[in-house]
Amino acid sequence: MRTPEKYMSDLEKMRDNVYMGGELVKRTDPRIRPGINVMSVTFDLPHNPDYEILMTAKSHSTDEKINRFTHIPQNVDDLLKKQKMIRLYAQRCGGCIQRCMGLDAIVALSIATKEMDDEHKSEYYSRFINYLKYFQENDLCAACAQTDVKGDRSKRPHEQEDPDLYLRILEVRDDGIIVRGAKNCITMAPYADEIIVVPTRAMLEEDKDYAVSFAIPADHENVYLINRSVWIRKRKKFRAPFAEMGVSDSFIVFDDTFIPKERVFMCREWKFARRLALLFANSHRHSYTGCKPAVSDILAGATALVAEYNGIERAPHVRDKVSEIIGSAELSYAAGIASAVYGHKTSSGTFFPNPIFSNVGRRLMGETIYHEYNILTEIAGGLMVTLPFEDEFMTKKTKPFLNKYIKRNPEISPEDMHRCFRFIENLAASELATWYQIAGVHGGGSPIMETIVLMSEYDIESKKDIAKYLAGIKKKLDQSKSLSEKPGF
Repeated sequence: MRTPEKYMSDLEKMRDNVYMGGELVKRTDPRIRPGINVMSVTFDLPHNPDYEILMTAKSHSTDEKINRFTHIPQNVDDLLKKQKMIRLYAQRCGGCIQRCMGLDAIVALSIATKEMDDEHKSEYYSRFINYLKYFQENDLCAACAQTDVKGDRSKRPHEQEDPDLYLRILEVRDDGIIVRGAKNCITMAPYADEIIVVPTRAMLEEDKDYAVSFAIPADHENVYLINRSVWIRKRKKFRAPFAEMGVSDSFIVFDDTFIPKERVFMCREWKFARRLALLFANSHRHSYTGCKPAVSDILAGATALVAEYNGIERAPHVRDKVSEIIGSAELSYAAGIASAVYGHKTSSGTFFPNPIFSNVGRRLMGETIYHEYNILTEIAGGLMVTLPFEDEFMTKKTKPFLNKYIKRNPEISPEDMHRCFRFIENLAASELATWYQIAGVHGGGSPIMETIVLMSEYDIESKKDIAKYLAGIKKKLDQSKSLSEKPGF
């Protein structure tokens, strides 16, 4: 397993293909560094004996101890540990841990490649297993490139005026394929070792050139990362862990890019495009039942802290408001636990979470994220956006004034009051705060996708039967299914 130092060293050796602010930049660019800081935590804690049992696992293919972010879940316990691991990491980093993107991609591929082989007698699964061993042995992190730019949303891939608006296969050769197109809204690409591409939607036969999946190094030839980084105003004196964290998102452009055959995991198997897309999305939504409760943990803690510093922590309305955040966080986490418990073993041996519960948990977090920020805003007050700059707390003339007038709770020092409100400003009134709010709604797929999964997976007919029976339309109610362990009955 790599250390943060080895991870950083490996990044520095990569070819420059990141564009930001109108120029080609190195991966050590200070605007990218906050995202690297987040990723580095995932290479640090596995070496800590206090966290080892949660942050590491035994590989099912090599029996070696590996970082859990490279592990394919084999049972309920693996899913529960993954969920808890992500929640703890997100608490440590102040939000999105990002590395679950690659984890959920390899989970999806571990299932889809086996199913494609079973139907087509192909060799995708053996390719994937070889890749997985490489991925685990080198403790790699990957960005999952799923979202296509899509062009006209009312048209399918083959109907677009410009055929490149979904990533497509241009040529199939004996040694690999050539692809062209772009993926967008792709988190962590500039500080990932690998980019794993999966389809974004269901395909028709006419869309077969768009049914493609592969993995390449993030600095691969003819791959361009057009990046936008989000970070917090750098602290000058009053440093804090949250202020060191950030995120990057990219347009990834594939400009007639060659993909070696051994790295190709889907090539025109259009019937499996939907399956692979949903496998990634549903695995990722289970991961969300770890990270999004952690975001709520942070918001609940910040709300309670600022209430204490304002001297109103015992006010009934404050307690009610904090309990709302706690309630949504734990309900979502409980949905993730249920998703693990009601998961199932696939033909490849991968243990996969139940999609109904994972989507329910994800939907709840998306629906409550703005409400939780509203609660923090209500309790914290306007100082979260009117707080003087840090410089004024260090300047000889203004420092005494601010130390005198920022005090509210006499038991709290002026410096701690300043640190608290600076944190609230960063958490709720910064560019990163807006990123978290929008990611809370759209991360892991737009809300409509949760509806699609729920309505396709849930047995609504059995619920109609209950209504018919109670209305006297149906004389007998068959409840034998209710005795099964499948949710929804």
